[in-house]
Amino acid sequence: MSEENKDKQIKIQIDLDEITAQGIYSNLASISHTESEFTMDFIYLQPQAPKAKVRNRVIISPGHAKRFFQALEDNIKKYEKQFGSIKTVGNGGKKIGF
Repeated sequence: MSEENKDKQIKIQIDLDEITAQGIYSNLASISHTESEFTMDFIYLQPQAPKAKVRNRVIISPGHAKRFFQALEDNIKKYEKQFGSIKTVGNGGKKIGF
């Protein structure tokens, strides 16, 4: 990282409580948007279950959504460089989530 970029970094302290630090598992996501926000629902769908449960909803601005996408894309590239290509599994033609 260049010296100029280091100077521009925002220095904040982030509090992460014990329960939040454990995380929530999600195997499905749904994304929708309006002119002013993106809504991402993270869902857990149990195998063979007829009903899924939204575990978490995140609502962000379009600008933040784009920065999130860029950061995720960058991290996926780094992951694949270290561990190899990520394989995606089809969903049997069902249109759910992504």
